[in-house]
Amino acid sequence: MMATGAATHSYVLGPQRAKLQLSLMVNFFLLMALYSGVLGVLLPNQIAELDEGSKANNLALLFAITSVFSTLTTPIAGALSDRTRSRWGRRSPWIAIASLIGSAALFGVSWMTSFWSLMVLWVMATVAYNSMQPAMTTLIADRFAPETRGGVSGVVGAGMTAGLTAGTVVAGYLAGERVLAYGLFAGAIAASCLAFVAINREPPSDAMPRRPMRWGEFLKGFWISPREHPDFAWAFASRFFIYMGYQAVAAYLLYILRDYIGLGNADSNIAIANMAIVTLIFLVISSLGSGWLSDRYQRRKPFVILGSLIMGCAMVAPLAVPTMQGMWAYAAIIGVGYGMFMSIDMALMTQVLPKSALGDEGKDLGILTTAVNIPQIISPVMAAILLNAFGNDYRAIFWAAVLFVFGSALCVFPIKSVR
Repeated sequence: MMATGAATHSYVLGPQRAKLQLSLMVNFFLLMALYSGVLGVLLPNQIAELDEGSKANNLALLFAITSVFSTLTTPIAGALSDRTRSRWGRRSPWIAIASLIGSAALFGVSWMTSFWSLMVLWVMATVAYNSMQPAMTTLIADRFAPETRGGVSGVVGAGMTAGLTAGTVVAGYLAGERVLAYGLFAGAIAASCLAFVAINREPPSDAMPRRPMRWGEFLKGFWISPREHPDFAWAFASRFFIYMGYQAVAAYLLYILRDYIGLGNADSNIAIANMAIVTLIFLVISSLGSGWLSDRYQRRKPFVILGSLIMGCAMVAPLAVPTMQGMWAYAAIIGVGYGMFMSIDMALMTQVLPKSALGDEGKDLGILTTAVNIPQIISPVMAAILLNAFGNDYRAIFWAAVLFVFGSALCVFPIKSVR
C-alpha cells in the first residue's frame, strides 16, 4: 500500500516501508563496510607493500585523485537519475548496473602489482559506486514521508556506522588474504544491490514527462545559491567540516597505530580490527537511540550538534593519552558521536533541499554528498602536509581534526527550516 506525496513521490507504508528501510540498511551497511575495509586497511597495506618509504604520500595521492572523480560523479549521477525514465524507475537502474561495474573493477584491484595500475582500477570502482550511492540516498526523500525520516535515517545510519566498523574488522583479519578480502567485499555489494532492486520494485518512471537535455541548463543547475538557500549552504558546510576532521584521522588510522602508538605491522592490523569492534557497539546503540529520539521529539539539530562535539572529544583522547589506552577511548567515544551524527545527518539533509517541481532531489543530494567527497580529496593531503611540516608528528592531525569537527557544530546553529 502506498500513499502519494508530491507529484514525483510515492511514500511507502506498512510492510513495504519496513522492507525498504531494512533493505536500505543492508545496502548501506555493505557499501560502508567496503569503503572502510578497502580504504582503511586493504589499500594502505597494498600501497605499503609496493613502496614502504612513500606509503603516506602515495596514499594521500590515491585519495586525492579518486576523490576528484567521486566529487564530479556524485552530483552528475544524481542529476541523471532524476531524468532517468524506465519501467524499473529512476533510481534502480543506477543501483544495479553501477554495482556490477564497480565490483568487477574492485576485484581487479586485488591483482595489481604497481601503484598506477591499482590507481586506475580503483578510480573505475569509485566512479561506479559513487554513481550508485546518490540513487540509494535519494530513495529516502522519494519514498519516505518527512516526519518519518528521523527513524529511517537512524536505522540506515546504524547500518552505515556498523558497516564502517564491520568492514575494518573483516579487512583487518583478512589483510593477509588480499584476493579473498577484495572478492568478498565486491561480491557482497553486487549481490545485495541486485536483490535490493528485485525486492523493492520502484514505481515505473517511463510515463513521467521527459525533460529535454539542455546542457547549459543542466550544468547551471549544479549551482545552488547560498543567498537564496542558506539552510542548504549551512548543511553543506557542516557536513564538509565534520568529514574534514573525521577523514583526516580515519585515512591514517593504520599508520597512526604503527608510527604514533608504535605497533608492528601484524599487531596494527589486529588492533584496528579490535578497535572497530569497540566502535561498533557504541555506534549501533547511539545511532538507533538518536534516530528514535529525533523522530519522537521532531528535533534534528541538537543531535547533529551534540554528535559533532562528542567526536571532537574523541580526537582529544589520543592526544592526552598517546598509548593504546587512548586509542581505545577514541574508538568508544567516536562511536557515540559519529553514530549520533550519521543517524540524524541524512534526515536533516533531506529536509534542507531546495523546493523543486521538477524532482531534482537526486541532483541536490548528490551536491550534498560532495561535502563528503571533497574532504576525501583535501584531508589526506592536508594530513600529509601536516606530517611533513611537523616531523611526522601525528598529533598535528588530531589537533586539526578537533578544530574541524567543532566547526561543524557551529555551522548547524544558523539552519532555520529544521528544528
